[in-house]
Amino acid sequence: MGNAGGRPRGIAARAGGWSAQHRWAAVGIWVLFVLLAMVAGSAAGTVELKDSDQLKGETTQASRITEDAGVEEPAGETVLVQARNNTAKATDPEFRKAVDAVMKAVGGTGEVTAVTSPYDTESISKDGRSALVQFDVRGDPETASDRIEPVLQAVAKVQDAHQELRIEEIGSASMNKTFDDAFGDDFQQAELSAVPVALGILLIAFGALVAALLPVALAITAIMATMGLMGVVSHFQPMSDSANSVMLLVGLAVGVDYCLFYLRREREERAAGRDRQTAMQIAAATSGRAVVVSGVTVCVAMAGMLFTGIGEFESMGLASLIVVAVAMVGSVTVLPALLSLLGDRVEKGRIPFLNRLKRGADGTGGESRVWTWVLGGVLKRPLVSMLVAAGALVAIALPAVGMKTQNFTLDQEFGDSVPIVATYERINEAFPGGADPAEVVVKADDINSAPVRQAIADFRKRAVSSGASRGPVEVVTHDAQNLAFVYVPLVGGSDQDKAEKSLAVLRDEVRPATLGKIDGLEAPISGQVAGSKDFNDQLTGAVAPVFAFVVVFAFVLMLLSFRSLTIAITSIVLNLLSVGAAYGILTAVFQHGWGASLVGAEGVGAIIAWLPLFLFVILFGLSMDYHVFVVSRIREAKMQGRGTRDAITHGVVTTAGVVTSAAVIMVAVFSIFGTLSMQSMKQMGVGLAAAVLIDATIIRGVLLPAIMALLGERNWYFPKWLRWLPDLTHDEPAAPAAVAAPHHDDGRPDPVPV
Repeated sequence: MGNAGGRPRGIAARAGGWSAQHRWAAVGIWVLFVLLAMVAGSAAGTVELKDSDQLKGETTQASRITEDAGVEEPAGETVLVQARNNTAKATDPEFRKAVDAVMKAVGGTGEVTAVTSPYDTESISKDGRSALVQFDVRGDPETASDRIEPVLQAVAKVQDAHQELRIEEIGSASMNKTFDDAFGDDFQQAELSAVPVALGILLIAFGALVAALLPVALAITAIMATMGLMGVVSHFQPMSDSANSVMLLVGLAVGVDYCLFYLRREREERAAGRDRQTAMQIAAATSGRAVVVSGVTVCVAMAGMLFTGIGEFESMGLASLIVVAVAMVGSVTVLPALLSLLGDRVEKGRIPFLNRLKRGADGTGGESRVWTWVLGGVLKRPLVSMLVAAGALVAIALPAVGMKTQNFTLDQEFGDSVPIVATYERINEAFPGGADPAEVVVKADDINSAPVRQAIADFRKRAVSSGASRGPVEVVTHDAQNLAFVYVPLVGGSDQDKAEKSLAVLRDEVRPATLGKIDGLEAPISGQVAGSKDFNDQLTGAVAPVFAFVVVFAFVLMLLSFRSLTIAITSIVLNLLSVGAAYGILTAVFQHGWGASLVGAEGVGAIIAWLPLFLFVILFGLSMDYHVFVVSRIREAKMQGRGTRDAITHGVVTTAGVVTSAAVIMVAVFSIFGTLSMQSMKQMGVGLAAAVLIDATIIRGVLLPAIMALLGERNWYFPKWLRWLPDLTHDEPAAPAAVAAPHHDDGRPDPVPV
């Protein structure tokens, strides 16, 4: 199975061997690469993802028309003036006086333009108790939140003078400022706290400061290099803020994992009596190869996002792919060089009572004893263990059958954590759809021609008469660009399902009967509701190709890496079970509300639209870290002559400490994001943390060994007609003499010599 005594087989083994022999050169090349990547990224700059890059369909068409025309829609703001009792009306003198005071106050700040009275625009609610004063913020809409404070203060003063009324401001600028003030540091603090959390867990896992710092250092340098590379790549695929955050999460997870795998194996071989050079060679050929296989699998999974055609996913997928590739290369090149340079000094800075590397002969510390006990029961009754574990996972996954996905409205995303959300709800109640109107972008050869003006007028009337809107339908014309923007509040408001029905009436009935009759006229309908629907439609169409791409490539890679049809099939099935269980937990908690109060998720009622596909890709990739590492160790023990059950026990127990440490880090980091105020981030954190926990315990600790024990020698089935395929297995190291001692058949592991 190997080629002992010959040239090391495999990229990882050769790269590790070269790096260990040319230590300073390997470290210098890595540092130079990181610096060059950062300099190149800084010089190139980052191209941000635009609205027109996001989707296909009408929302993208509307964005492209607007961008091509050079029209920058100003940041619009609205002040709600509302009676606190059922008797006051918008026609009352005191109410009018308050409206006039609002208009005068906001206009007096010098920060706004186009202030309109509700009495001119008919922005008065059906019950006559509410009115809307609307205006635009001067200057760049992207920075409007920086200039909105004087306007908010002016409105607050009017509110103080008219306590009998409710006077509240809402709009893109005021919302951005409110959320930046409330949550601006929330996400950043979560990202920053992820590193010390990972370091703390690694200190416990290794019991030595230097050993704990190595994985974090590798992850951070991989992230730094990727940030630079993202700037260069953004000129071909624009990047989003979400891509940066996802890249940091994935980079930290895989960077730490890969280094952890490598470092543990090298320390284990040293503890087993190997000399430094032999230990490095074995670590490179085994753990290094597992890192490469795992890294390629994760890259393939991330590449699946590129098939969605959705700009946000494409940028996240590409950023994740780059950071995984960089971390993988660093793990098999600079890490062996650093370990060779440090030698025994990797154990410097030992922490009393936590020096796990010296606690157990196998280098796994206390976890091995726990898993020895668990495996004893699993391997005694593998069929029962498999049925119980699989049954539990299927039961957990069942709620996912009724999963409902949608883009969140403001109240779903933030709940009642900030007052402006209540303003949003009050406007939607008084003016259904007024907070997020549909936006029709009308482009014509001559926007002021009589037929076009008549068609727009007919559209406004029919939008209301059709029942899709209760008005008022507003029109803003840009004569120089021959564009008109028609704003239509949709009946249904924040109820996404009802609002989508109103949108369908506009698109399928009202538009064809009015604007659709003008030759050459374009009138795509966008807005929050339209964007959500178009996003869901495109995502639904992308699910099958993405799933197929990821599953097929992962299957082929497992087949080549282990030369076993059985291992390849079970790998896919186990990963799908893990993902299904994560979906079930998400649906149960966030959609049905089971235990939602524990994570602060009451009343969400749905899963954010982008999360299921994102979770599938991320989890399918990351779970392969554990799977490849554990199964590689089982196969290695089998090739050294152990029986199948003995090989399973040895493989799981000797990797238990690594898998546990890696899983605890991932769960801790992902759980940090589960504490954020934004429900979408909370869902992502809870989903990822739950899936990793399930994967590292039920899947790898119970289901995998139970299935492999039941299959026995069939685990290694590889049909003759597939033997022409490339052999990507690694060289199995010769077992130390003590390992050749009689093996136990009751599930207890053989001792690994010190």
